[in-house]
Amino acid sequence: MPATARDIRRHDQPALAVDLVIMTIEKGLILTLLQKREDAGKVGGTHGLPGSILHIDETLDQCAHRILRTKVGIDDAFFEQLRTFSALERDPRGRVVSVAYFALVPHEIFHRAVKSHHSLETGVVQYLGLDDEGPAAAIRTLKDVPIRMAFDHGRIIATTIQRLRGKLDYSGVGFELLPAQFTLRDLQDIHETLLAETLSKPAFRKKMRDRGLVRPTGKRERGKAFRPAELYERVRGGS
Repeated sequence: MPATARDIRRHDQPALAVDLVIMTIEKGLILTLLQKREDAGKVGGTHGLPGSILHIDETLDQCAHRILRTKVGIDDAFFEQLRTFSALERDPRGRVVSVAYFALVPHEIFHRAVKSHHSLETGVVQYLGLDDEGPAAAIRTLKDVPIRMAFDHGRIIATTIQRLRGKLDYSGVGFELLPAQFTLRDLQDIHETLLAETLSKPAFRKKMRDRGLVRPTGKRERGKAFRPAELYERVRGGS
């Protein structure tokens, strides 16, 4: 046996997990998919993020894909690695290091996943900040009932919002929360909800057009009785 292998086995090995923040935005609310926990007394909360221990024969990205497919029922979505969470006592059951990812989906796909999996529930997120003291996010149900999150999953969700806020201005991440065709009102709502601030409508639309990020489809939204808005689509590669 190589000396390096013997050296590695002398050390205690923490478990390595992947946790997935699946997020959408609808009607000014940040929504995330939560897994109901049957072991709330052991993990410190009634709900947590969909996750899994990393299998020996898969990469981190493959594990995130597996969670998305098997626990949520979504075959494909924009996802990105967030960061590693390794606080010593983050899991009361033992030493577990978690690599967190976030996945962004339009709200139609999000609600379809909730309806098809009885173990999933919608969480409404209020971002509180990432100070060392106090909770990073308050999570509640759609019926406004507070949710007690397991582990450090509330902080993982808050970290996701912080990351998305930072990426809005230089990437097309906001488009991942929209269907292929959308109104500029829908796009502005994504930005305002994530940033928790009101943006100037004329300035926002000018910015999107001047940077070549959107183009009109020549179609208008359906089901609107009064002046249906024009539909746009994303231009990939815009500045």
